[in-house]
Amino acid sequence: MTTSTHLMRRKRFLPLMVTQFFNAFNDNLYKTALVLFVVYSVYSDEKQEAFFSGIASLLFILPFVLFSALAGQLADSRDKARIIRIVKLCEIGWASLGAAGLYMAWQGIMVHTVAIPLLLFVVFLAAVQSSFLGPIKYAILPQHLKKDEVLPGTGLVEAGTYIAILLGTILAGFIDVEFAIVLVVVTAIVGYFVSRFVPDAPPQGDHELHFPLIEPYAETVRNPLLRWLGFVPVALADQVVMSWRLVKKTMDNREIWFAIIAISFFWTIGALLFIQFPPLAKNQLLATPEVASLFLVIFSIGIAVGSVAINALLKGDVSARFAPVCVVVMGGFLLGFYILSRAWIPNEAGELLPIEQWVLEPLAVPLLLILLGISTAGGMFVVPLYAFLTTRCEHNAASRTIAANNIVNSVSMVLGSAIAIGMTAVGIPVAEQLLLAAAMTVVSAWLGWLLFSAEKEAAAQLAE
Repeated sequence: MTTSTHLMRRKRFLPLMVTQFFNAFNDNLYKTALVLFVVYSVYSDEKQEAFFSGIASLLFILPFVLFSALAGQLADSRDKARIIRIVKLCEIGWASLGAAGLYMAWQGIMVHTVAIPLLLFVVFLAAVQSSFLGPIKYAILPQHLKKDEVLPGTGLVEAGTYIAILLGTILAGFIDVEFAIVLVVVTAIVGYFVSRFVPDAPPQGDHELHFPLIEPYAETVRNPLLRWLGFVPVALADQVVMSWRLVKKTMDNREIWFAIIAISFFWTIGALLFIQFPPLAKNQLLATPEVASLFLVIFSIGIAVGSVAINALLKGDVSARFAPVCVVVMGGFLLGFYILSRAWIPNEAGELLPIEQWVLEPLAVPLLLILLGISTAGGMFVVPLYAFLTTRCEHNAASRTIAANNIVNSVSMVLGSAIAIGMTAVGIPVAEQLLLAAAMTVVSAWLGWLLFSAEKEAAAQLAE
């Protein structure tokens, strides 16, 4: 029996795996259904479509910047399993709001004035929920798993996450919006009940939760109205202070810091690609929403395959030795994806082709295979880096380390989304934006090399 099979049969791992699976599934079902519906049914201009896709991505990333520090502190100072259950209960609330927004957009009720703003607000709420779950899904593993099970467990969680993204994305592209409305709510309810089986994970060590700006503010402002009006900006400023302190602390460990930077730059590239896929499929490749969904599906499959493949290559060892090569290969595939996209010849009728006709186009299969290569190489690059975060830090600081990673990741992805929105605003076609993503893999390879060098230095110091 392999370690992975063994873990999937254990209560100390399976409920967490399934809970995270449903969470990733629902996030992507909602977000993909929203973006595809608006891009294909509301707007009819590539610039508007790319702009909306970028705004949705930006709103989904922003909460990780604002709340990851608080999430990490909570996870290290409270029972992680209890936090998971509370967060999953909140998911039922945002899923219900999102279902209402999708229903209004589907029925044409105040689409631009109420429905779309509500849908984007729910994207933000969904991301807030995920920002609190994010530090836990990896940090809880060393608490429940043996040392030699952490890397396989991390790979399973990562692979399961992308399989969930795959399924959520498939359904979002292939089912009607009315079915998506119901499924989003049902998935949230099922996910909450599964989360109740996650074993307790009490805090390790003595950690108190502090709010450096809010606490003195509450003590000095006596007027309840002024305190209420001033709480939000002070609370946001407090999160910025906490985030900076948390990130700064991780810089003390070079392995962890280089892993965070490398992961962040990788997901900046990922953010650019996710923003580009729907308008690229519609306007450059003349394909229906099912094909746009297929692109996201292929990307998810590749990440999952890469997650498993790199674990087999490393044989359970947490190392970045393959990282530079993997991301260089990813860049080569990205360049090929750009070349084929530009070489695409539209069908004579100029119509959007359904998936069964689109795949018969001469360049369709090569394009999908190249996309699979991009994501497989990306998965092989990024998964070992996550394992660095939980194995190279102190056992009682895993959640805060993951939270620091989420903060830096999110800042990088916000920057990537802003760049994509800016390029769209100045009129750069979506297909041309692929070249930037390809060029960015060179920087990722350099960061992977820095991490591997830090890894070798740490091993040499330990040997001495």
